[in-house]
Amino acid sequence: MDMIKLEHLQLEIDALADEEFAQLRRWIAERDWQRWDEQLEADVAEGKLDFLLDEVSEAIEAGSLREL
Repeated sequence: MDMIKLEHLQLEIDALADEEFAQLRRWIAERDWQRWDEQLEADVAEGKLDFLLDEVSEAIEAGSLREL
């Protein structure tokens, strides 16, 4: 992001009223979770997390995994 844009956004955020800032904070948190979910789904689809399934399978076979 261009630094001028970032600085402009920071100034605009600093000028927000408390309720507006709270709304922005909620929106950013929700958007952050949405992006995280999208990245996780992409990683799963690309097989990047298959090693976790392998570890679980090995732990089950070794008897070192217990149910919660």
